[in-house]
Amino acid sequence: MNHILPDYYVSEATWFYLSLLLTLAVFFRFDRIASLRNLDLFLLLSISPGLLFLSDHPVLGNIWLFAGTGLFVIRMSVDCFFQRRPRGEQNLNSFGMAFLCVSIFAFFMVRVFTEKPAAETIQTVKQADSLLSMEDMTVAQKQKIPEAGPTARLFVAPVVPLSSAVAQSSLDPATLAARIMAILAHAFVVVGLIIMGRVHFADTQLGLAMALLYLLLPCTAYDVSKANHVLPAALLVWAFVTYRQPILSGIFMGLACGAMFFPVFLLPLWASFYWKNGLKRFVLSGSVVAVVLLGSLVLTSVDRFSFTQQTIGSIDWSVLKFEGGQQMAGFWSAYDSAYRIPVFVGFVLLIACLTIWPRKKNLGHLMSHTTAIIIATLLWYPQQGSVYLLWYLPMLLMVVFRPRLLHTTQSKDVDRNQESGEKPISRLQDSVSIVRHTSQ
Repeated sequence: MNHILPDYYVSEATWFYLSLLLTLAVFFRFDRIASLRNLDLFLLLSISPGLLFLSDHPVLGNIWLFAGTGLFVIRMSVDCFFQRRPRGEQNLNSFGMAFLCVSIFAFFMVRVFTEKPAAETIQTVKQADSLLSMEDMTVAQKQKIPEAGPTARLFVAPVVPLSSAVAQSSLDPATLAARIMAILAHAFVVVGLIIMGRVHFADTQLGLAMALLYLLLPCTAYDVSKANHVLPAALLVWAFVTYRQPILSGIFMGLACGAMFFPVFLLPLWASFYWKNGLKRFVLSGSVVAVVLLGSLVLTSVDRFSFTQQTIGSIDWSVLKFEGGQQMAGFWSAYDSAYRIPVFVGFVLLIACLTIWPRKKNLGHLMSHTTAIIIATLLWYPQQGSVYLLWYLPMLLMVVFRPRLLHTTQSKDVDRNQESGEKPISRLQDSVSIVRHTSQ
């Protein structure tokens, strides 16, 4: 890759300033300074300096990120109260945004192939290799590196043989597979956001805007190689894309829960969303995915003890321990772990409130409440919690750019489409166009 762009390097500070200027030029509403869009842009851009402070001033950086995370929780929790959401055109047309998306993604590919992959991603690739060769992975799970769930190794398994065949003698096949996995994970998010805008928001420009802002924000560039943190968010995006088909949505949600632990906290909310209108299909498909994931652990277990160890080891139980604060990293490393207990209790109460209220939820409620729960998880997560912005960034962007979606209540939407055989996209486009017209 150095032969294509010799000595190519963009520092984190430089990327922040370039991102700031491009984001303001494309998305800032200069005609309406006091608008919800500008407030969201301010919050998104203001959290990025905290990532820069982590290297030289870690205490300040962690406090900055923790405060920004708390503001995001509040913003997502009250999103349903913003009823007036007039359409705001971007300062660049669709062709320009598509060009920027392709260009920035190309630079991301260069960065992925020029920097060392994350250690967690390399470990996932090695686990996928063990899965293909049906080797026991009990010993490998004793490493100190936090590992992803079985979903990640299943997704990277098809890439391992390809990377072994393509890799040159000077390039480690595991490194190449980790880089390919990172690129595919980000591509999965970008395509999902574009389809989300086209299908459920009835506006391809909104999809391009979400994808472009996802690529522009500094947190994406800083952690571009951390595929394990991108994959759960990508699967959740596709759970939203397919939310009208509870079976498909349950499959993606099950895979997301198998990729990392935090999507498990979303299950009560999604169950209340479907309730009597697709809940059985949602639960059934998710259960089938869970059986498949457990079956993948059987392939790498030599006996029952090995299977039990791998099943328990695929979950990071240390996050639920409220002791040993000196061994933590991030915001809670400077405080006693007992202070995390009231934060966790508030997190549980937040899940209960967002699950119960409102009783009939529409897609807007589902998106904002899902995002609020994911972000709130980072407030008590002990290991670099507030740093993992990619866990929730795609869903946050969907909330920021969504139009009014009062007509997408599950009980009024999915069953009616299934009974009448009418295509939901065309009806949704007509409804959104009416809402836009009345809002303007």
